[in-house]
Amino acid sequence: MDGATSDDKDAGTVDPVADEGIARLAPGSDRWIAALTPTDADATRLDRLDVSTLSAESAQRLWARVAAWVESDQIAYYIDDAPVSSDAAYDARLRCLQRLEAAFPALDNPQSPTHRVGGTFSNDFASVRHPSRMMSLDDVFSIEELRDWYDSVLRDLDWPEGKPLPMSCEVKIDGLALNLIYRNGVLEQGLTRGDGVTGEDITLNVRTIGSIPANLGGEKEDIPEFVEIRGEVFMRWDDFHTLNDEQEDAGRAPFANPRNAAAGSLRQKDPRITATRRLSFYAHGIGTLRWGAGSAGRHDVVDDQSEAYALYEKWGVPVSSHNRTVTSFDEILAMIDYYGEHRGDIEHALDGIVVKVDDLALQRSLGATSRAPRWAIAYKYPPEEVNTELLDITVQVGRTGRVTPVAVLKPVYVAGSTVARTTLHNPFEVKRKGILIGDTVVVRKAGDVIPELVGPVLERRKGREGELREFVMPERCPSCGAKLAPAKEGDKDIRCPNVESCPAQLTERVISLASRKAFDIEHLGDQSAIALTNPEENRPGSVATFAPNITEILVAPGEEPEPYEPAAGLTLPEPQTPVLSSEAGLFALTAADLKDVRVWREAPIIEVHETVGANGRKKKVRRRVGGSGLWHQVPAFWTAPATARKLTARQLTERANAAIGTDITAGARAGKADAADAASAGATVTSTSTGLTASLDPSRYPDYDVPADAEIVRVEHRRTRAGETDVPVIIRPGENTRKMFDEMDKARHADLWRVLVALSIRRLGPPTARLIATSLGSLDAIAAASVDELTEIDGVGPEIAESVVNWFAAAREPGDWRGETLRAWREAGVGVGEAETSSLPQTLAGKTVVVTGSLEGYSRDSAKEAIIARGGKAAGSVSKKTDYVVVGANAGSKAAKAEELGIPMLDEAQFATLLETGEI
Repeated sequence: MDGATSDDKDAGTVDPVADEGIARLAPGSDRWIAALTPTDADATRLDRLDVSTLSAESAQRLWARVAAWVESDQIAYYIDDAPVSSDAAYDARLRCLQRLEAAFPALDNPQSPTHRVGGTFSNDFASVRHPSRMMSLDDVFSIEELRDWYDSVLRDLDWPEGKPLPMSCEVKIDGLALNLIYRNGVLEQGLTRGDGVTGEDITLNVRTIGSIPANLGGEKEDIPEFVEIRGEVFMRWDDFHTLNDEQEDAGRAPFANPRNAAAGSLRQKDPRITATRRLSFYAHGIGTLRWGAGSAGRHDVVDDQSEAYALYEKWGVPVSSHNRTVTSFDEILAMIDYYGEHRGDIEHALDGIVVKVDDLALQRSLGATSRAPRWAIAYKYPPEEVNTELLDITVQVGRTGRVTPVAVLKPVYVAGSTVARTTLHNPFEVKRKGILIGDTVVVRKAGDVIPELVGPVLERRKGREGELREFVMPERCPSCGAKLAPAKEGDKDIRCPNVESCPAQLTERVISLASRKAFDIEHLGDQSAIALTNPEENRPGSVATFAPNITEILVAPGEEPEPYEPAAGLTLPEPQTPVLSSEAGLFALTAADLKDVRVWREAPIIEVHETVGANGRKKKVRRRVGGSGLWHQVPAFWTAPATARKLTARQLTERANAAIGTDITAGARAGKADAADAASAGATVTSTSTGLTASLDPSRYPDYDVPADAEIVRVEHRRTRAGETDVPVIIRPGENTRKMFDEMDKARHADLWRVLVALSIRRLGPPTARLIATSLGSLDAIAAASVDELTEIDGVGPEIAESVVNWFAAAREPGDWRGETLRAWREAGVGVGEAETSSLPQTLAGKTVVVTGSLEGYSRDSAKEAIIARGGKAAGSVSKKTDYVVVGANAGSKAAKAEELGIPMLDEAQFATLLETGEI
């Protein structure tokens, strides 16, 4: 909501958006409008609404509803400095008002929120009129909209085709707009933007900002008589984190984001508080400029924005180093792409790119609307921070028994994906963040980083106090019922001690051992691991939600499903016993063991509507609108019963030719005898259609494709034009199941370090496992090693060494599951070989390399593995012994330490060269 002359405001598996009542209503209908709420999810619905389909009455009703929310947002944002809506939601509502006013001109009036640059002001500061108006910026959210704006500028200027148009590209600083007024080089006033005409005088607070000069620098003749310098006050990321650390040390709630911290700091009644907040300032625009009589003839009129920036640098006024001069649309896109990938790499938060015509005369020619210049535009990136509702806090149990609180969120779209859950780490973190179940919370997700629940929106609690409740950590494990406790006194993490038989821990260990960092068993992922260890997960509590024959529910737009009534006499199936009670049995599994494993699935609600395609034909469009709450079982590893495919004449000929050389007649005769034996043993079924008994021997159906690993579950008697025939109905292991077993066979020969990781030894990750495996050479040697022997290995610390020794000591205890796992895996051929030696050139032999920050082509573990595989040491800290430090995005103190010690710092491309050649 905050934009200035070149300014602005703040900006696993994807979970589906939860079903809500509004999702079943016809968009734009009166019921739909009445059901709208001021949430991010409903703001997104506004973006999808075609306002041209509305009647005038409906448009008026929707406009009034949305305008009230926008006004509330403006008051919360501009006056209270306590926004209750995310930027994305506010922008969507404002766009909806603009579309409504364009389609229904009667709604467009001077009092509309769309004509306001900002809100009215707090009475805590004096109101002062700006010498020249401060304008906001129009936002665009797609490259197509940006291209339309760019083309309109060229068209309005009648700009010659092919002639470069000088423009500037600037990052949108996530802060507060400020107008600095200097008279004869002395800072006279600092004003907030306010509504663009009148702002608030916060001069005393502005004077505490170290980067804003009290006096303009340079020669006396270069100082103007009067100038308005427009810019943005913000808080650097490092200063923001320091401030939050101080807040927590003092027992106060941390700030949710740098913009809120800067806003609260800049408008403190006591300037001494502002002075402690480490605010920063960048100039990004110019208002009135008058040279004094003594400067007559010495200075030309400032013709370009870039010339103003040159003056600022001469005067000691800071300007962003990220600004670029561009002359084509492709160069604008290059700027957008670059900072889209490096949003987290610069010193402050940003949410987009501002594009301006550089020439001030051309700016005046293009003019402005009632609220924004036509010569500038703000391209907004997808939001990385949104608001949503905290529905619940549950707990999950990890592979080492750690019990972690998990925030269950009302699903919300942020930074390219839908987020419905995020970890809260431990009970102390829940308390530190001050969140309550039912709160509106801020959720942040930058790029591919795991989503983070930042904190509550305190303003949203007003009037809802009775609906909120505190999180209480359970005393017993939700998976096995064991008493929870810290592993040792003083630990913040709470753990389940039932390591061996806790289903949740076993599930997580199976997921971990199958991951890429361990055995790398493709197709043994989360769902397969759950099916092996806990197939009754999501089992309904009663037959009221058990619908064995309902796999989906189809509804028309605006229609609700019929209430479900279970059939008389319906009972829940008997609970299944998991096929895996520990990872010891993993490599003994066969496809036959998995035949009867079934898992629970919820039937989705599917909205179906007809539409007319470009060819004029009607087609049905399906859209999942939520879950039904009704559950059924499906096979986890085998296919559902299906009729066998009849072979073609050519396939029958090929099969016959392949059988030449065998006694076909004798084989058929033996097959009949075997079938008779099988029938007497009970291997028969009654045809579903005739009541006749039929053998399940595949050889009885030579005209059908019955794979060797398939099983005939029944035979259907069918009448066709050619006569009567028996058709076998088969099941077989699914394709992914067959691939999973192929991958498990490969895993039997996995490298020794991978076996170590797969054993789920606490604190032992791939890089250290590789060091231990390479040094000691065999599983027996590792099992016999002492703490001292392990710590003698360069890169193995005492805590990891103690974990390894304790794990193998427990494995030697009679009946311990760890020992059973080792024994079973050895029998399967796992971990019996010697440690592998790297076939890669040892380019880093004798060199120590530290990796800090995130790299595009490597995870943290894979980067370390790449170093170790080439003979180097992948250290965790920087010291004088370090040879190189590889610096990725969001690098921390290690990069600063390397710079302090004068150690060479490499980017990712140089790291690749170092791995290949050993040099840079």
